[in-house]
Amino acid sequence: MPIYAYRCAECGHQDEHLQKMSADALTQCPSCQAQKYEKCVTAAGFQLKGSGWYQTDFKGSKAASSSD
Repeated sequence: MPIYAYRCAECGHQDEHLQKMSADALTQCPSCQAQKYEKCVTAAGFQLKGSGWYQTDFKGSKAASSSD
């Protein structure tokens, strides 16, 4: 399940919530109870590990740069 970041436009309260992708977005702020609790846009936090990825196989490779 993904973790979504939320922020209240009324009081500024910020929090992260673990929710199913199919779940409705939260709307009520747990701090001030206002109906202005909205999802924030955040960067994905994952890494591509193992063979076959640029980060592990090709980054800084002398063979890739010497083929010119």
